[in-house]
Amino acid sequence: VGNIEVLTELLRQGADLNVQDEKGFTPLIIACYNNKYDAVKFLLKNGANIDQQDFGGNTALMGVAFKGYNEVGKLLIERGASLDLQHGNGGTAMMFAAMFGRNDLLKMLLDAGADKSVLDVRGLSVFDLAAQQGNFEAIKILENA
Repeated sequence: VGNIEVLTELLRQGADLNVQDEKGFTPLIIACYNNKYDAVKFLLKNGANIDQQDFGGNTALMGVAFKGYNEVGKLLIERGASLDLQHGNGGTAMMFAAMFGRNDLLKMLLDAGADKSVLDVRGLSVFDLAAQQGNFEAIKILENA
């Protein structure tokens, strides 16, 4: 997914940039999850659905928040990724960032307008999830946002 020449050829042959594999992963989701910045940029430029969800409801932005890829996260945010989409259990990209200590991404999401009042299916907020993980820096960031 990171090879631009291959992606260009596939696109030239009419490939669907939003095709999903058996888990619902799209080329964009896979490129984001593997921190392939140039491929992400190429896919977005050529019409990949930035908010496409896999079969669990996860988006490219959620994958980036889980993995902690700041530059790819910044690109997705700048290109208009929906900040508050929820996956099957109600989690958001911001919740992933808080749970996994991706505090730079947490700040980016908040600065871009992510909603810190969203609750998951258990009724937990991003504050609750940060506290469960002992991410006190995230709690401070959230309180000051």
